[in-house]
Amino acid sequence: MEKCFNTAGICYPEEHYMVNMDSRLRKIVQMVDKGQYFTINRGRQYGKTTMMNLLAEKLSGHYSVFSISFEGIGDELCRSEEVFCQTFLGLLNDVLCYEGVEGISEAVRGECRELSEEIPQGYSMMKLSGFISRLCGEADRPVVLMVDEVDQAGNHGIFITFLGLLRKKFLARKKQPTFQSVILAGVYDVRNLKLRIRQDSEHQYNSPWNIAANLALDMSFSAEDIAGMLAEYEGNHHVGMDIPLIAGLLHEYTSGYPFLVSRLCELMDMVVPGKEGFPDRCSAWTKNGVTEAVKELLAESNPLFDDMVKKLEDFPELKRTFYAILFKGEKFVFNTDNRVLDIGRMFGMIKSHDGAVAIANRIFETRLYNLFLSEEILNSTIYRAAEEDRNRFVCDGHLDMELVLERFVESFTDIYSDAQESFLEENGRRFFLLYLKPIINGVGNYYVEARTRDMRRTDIIIDYRGEQYVCEMKIWRGNEYNSRGERQLIGYLDDYHLTKGYMVSFNFNKNKKTGVQKLLMEGRTIVEAVV
Repeated sequence: MEKCFNTAGICYPEEHYMVNMDSRLRKIVQMVDKGQYFTINRGRQYGKTTMMNLLAEKLSGHYSVFSISFEGIGDELCRSEEVFCQTFLGLLNDVLCYEGVEGISEAVRGECRELSEEIPQGYSMMKLSGFISRLCGEADRPVVLMVDEVDQAGNHGIFITFLGLLRKKFLARKKQPTFQSVILAGVYDVRNLKLRIRQDSEHQYNSPWNIAANLALDMSFSAEDIAGMLAEYEGNHHVGMDIPLIAGLLHEYTSGYPFLVSRLCELMDMVVPGKEGFPDRCSAWTKNGVTEAVKELLAESNPLFDDMVKKLEDFPELKRTFYAILFKGEKFVFNTDNRVLDIGRMFGMIKSHDGAVAIANRIFETRLYNLFLSEEILNSTIYRAAEEDRNRFVCDGHLDMELVLERFVESFTDIYSDAQESFLEENGRRFFLLYLKPIINGVGNYYVEARTRDMRRTDIIIDYRGEQYVCEMKIWRGNEYNSRGERQLIGYLDDYHLTKGYMVSFNFNKNKKTGVQKLLMEGRTIVEAVV
């Protein structure tokens, strides 16, 4: 069976191209060996279930491992203590029946089977506690419990009671047999599960899971991790890719978010070959192939993006924070004591960059830009102006960026000449992106370089049919500031090996001269538009 990249469910090393997880697994096994209880909390499609599956295999040589999942059980699980106990025992019984767990006595196996089929009326957590003691006390090996998708039960008080049971047994583990280790996996960390049940601030962080050890494990993929996976693919397919280059590009776009890395690879392997300009796999595994895969990814609907939009609907404060970062250049200190920021971190949507809040990766950031802009397109005059002229901006397959700037200045001046300065200063960059969007839509894509985004300056990188354009947008703050921006742009052109760059300056001086001019600096051409 030929290996492939996989983004639908668990990844198996013998079937799928995967990042080597051995070093991460060793760290978790060490925690299990020490008898620690802990959680694996990461955003959606961050590889938690794959990690749990690999971990169960790794532990099975020395432990009796019960790896279960609450996925698909839903509210029925927590209808009553009796139902919860029977369902939980049923999940344990399935593992005993189908996964060949060693070290469990026949008496316990029989009791588990009988209780899962018909549980006595009034069976309680106290009786379940007794069963757990017999299960662990009669086992030939230490017993490990792993529960995936704990979010499915997390909004019910009965599950909190179950966590309390585990806590009580953990604290009494020197006197009563219990699990060697308990590992819970989900998006919500268990501390915040109680937040979903009780909204009053006095109790929302009081979780019985305060016995859990901190899992300091980076599950994102480094460029080196990605390179190792690509090396295996190259060994099988011989596409001649520049592995360090492609791995670096994938990491730049995704910051190592596992699903995004695998999905881009999947697109380059299966979708990009055969498209215009990419006749085969060899042509797909190139810098231009990565750009094409990014365009495909940003245009598709998938569970990760759908979930991100839903989270923004559920947490409007988080959405407002993202808007302020992306379009206003506002800075927020990364402080997870702030409930909104902690939610964004928990969902894998934000990260800390030099102590400030940053969007987790370039793909998420661009998708958010597209989302916010799409909400304004129908009522945007500047968008319609670009849409009417869109066919003028491409000649022989090349984007005429200079003409884009010229027409933007004309349209912006015609439409917004009477607007207040504060309104234009706050929204100017958004207007430029709205103008740009219909011109490159479906053919090119763009991203904003986060390192340069602030209240005064933003750099946009535009990819169009394999060509890149660097365009700096800034607020006019005087000649000295403008000259400094021009020098910074030259440095950025060097990073991208380009000799021509573009600037859009929003100048609110009454005696300003609008229009487009060309400047020659240090052997580079800068096309500057002043509006």
